[in-house]
Formats: sequence, C-alpha cells, structure tokens
Amino acid sequence: MLATPAATPGVLPSGPTWAFEVKWDGVRALADTTGETLRLTSRNEREISAAYPELGGLAQLKDVVLDGEIVLMSAGIPSFAALAERMHVRDPRRAQALAQRSPVTYLVFDVLSREGVDLMGRRYDERRAVLSSLELPEHVQLSPVYGDGGDLWQVTGEHGLEGVVAKRRSSVYRAGQRSPDWIKAAHHRTRAALVGGWRGESTGTGRLGALLLGAPDEAGDLRYLGRAGSGLTGPLATTLTTLLAEVAATSSPFADEVPDQDGRGAHWCEPVLVVDCRYLTRTPGGRLRQPVIRGVRTDAEADPWEQR
Repeated sequence: MLATPAATPGVLPSGPTWAFEVKWDGVRALADTTGETLRLTSRNEREISAAYPELGGLAQLKDVVLDGEIVLMSAGIPSFAALAERMHVRDPRRAQALAQRSPVTYLVFDVLSREGVDLMGRRYDERRAVLSSLELPEHVQLSPVYGDGGDLWQVTGEHGLEGVVAKRRSSVYRAGQRSPDWIKAAHHRTRAALVGGWRGESTGTGRLGALLLGAPDEAGDLRYLGRAGSGLTGPLATTLTTLLAEVAATSSPFADEVPDQDGRGAHWCEPVLVVDCRYLTRTPGGRLRQPVIRGVRTDAEADPWEQR
C-alpha cells in the first residue's frame, strides 16, 4: 500500500480519525515468514534477504507478513546514502561484514497476515494492535504512532527526518494501491529517476560530472527531468561509472529535446538504471530544481513524470 502526497506540501489531515507516523528514509520491505524461510522483498518484488543478514531474527516470528522500512542510522537519523552501500550486496561474506560494521534497523509499521489469518481487511487500529503484540527480535523495532500531526511535522523537521505519514484509523490495507487513506508529506522532495545519459567533468578528467535524468510519462515515453551533478563523489561515482559503461547507447533515449547546455558532450545510455535524488521543487516545464543524487536504487521502479 502506498501513500498519496499531500495536496499542499506540509499540510496534513488532523483530528482523532487519523494516526501519524514518521516517514522513514530507507528501503520499503515486506518480511514474510509464512514459508520455510524468511523472505524480504522490496517494492518491485525483488528478493533482498541476502543483503541484510542482521534481520535474520525475523524468522522467529512464525507465519506472519510484515510491512516496514529498512533504515541505516547515521548521526542518529536515517541516511539513505549510507544505506545505498548495503542494498546491492548479495555476497554473504561481504553482507555479514557490513552488517557487523553498520547494522540496519527494520522499522515495522503494519502487519498483513498472522497465523494464516488475512488482516488486510481489518482496520488500521486493529492491525496495529496485532503488531504491538509481537515480540520483535534484535534490529527490529515498532515504528511509533503519534496523535498530533502538526507537532510531529515540526519535530521531524527539527531533527532532519524525512517527513510524516497520516493514516486513517478506519482504513484497510490496499496492497499495490496508492490510497488517499494514507497521506504523506516530506520536508524534502525525493524521487526515483531513470538515467538517460551522462556528462564528464568540465575539467576534462573523464570522471563522471553529471547525470541526465528522466521519467516515464503515461504514454511510456521518457521525459527529461534535468541534469544533476551534486552527490557524484566517492564510491557512488565509481559504481555509477561502471554501471553506465554496461548500458551505453548511441543516441538519446529522451522523447523530448535535451537543451544544448545539458546535452553538449553527453554520453547516452539505455534508460534502465534507477537513481534516488532529492530536489527542491520542479519548474513549470517539469525540470528538477537543485537535484542531488543520493544512490542507485534496485528496490523500486522509476517514479512517473506526473509525480511532482
């Protein structure tokens, strides 16, 4: 189940019919113990269990399906950039080493089934009561619920958290749907974007200098979101350089024209690589203002062009 963005940024529903939770900055994941082994799956239904061995204790919770967010804390707040190093790892030895050095936390906020009983048709408050009754293992915590969205919005902003999600207390869980019963508001806008090309540094070093980003529209065409150069340093730049070389193309994949100042000297690629970026807002023409690349995403598809 996905949340609908607030119609006005920072303005959330209010009153006793709503519950409020922190909008965590990490990787959304379902934890399923209904089979013989624990399965962690991402939003795009990829198996991600191998990347997070420290969450193996979830297997102690027999016959449940949980919904939550995998986060990695840095200086006391979730850091997507720090988590990006973890989400692509599949080698067991490397995953174990990273887990010991920088363990993640699974913040659980919903339960879809327990002991063979489908709970998705139950009210939010009923599901949370079931969730609260579970004895959670190490590295797994219950995401807190608050009664005042305004206060939580202020506190999350002061502490550098991503935002707030308001959930209607009477709502059922609608799997795979973006529901108006869940309303999200973020202090900083983020989106998953496709890479359609890249440019080298202006100094001529050959190193990665900027990505040319796009989003699919309703017709399936790739529309141009703009150029992003901030954040392309260190291991992320090295990883992107390798990945971009594997999907090189001879022509632009964008359906609309890339401005000369962005496309001059560009190297094109197949639009299959998804990156996470934070931005201030979008221009009337759809370009991202002040975009910052935060990492490569393998857990989610690109957000549509129509999402602001």
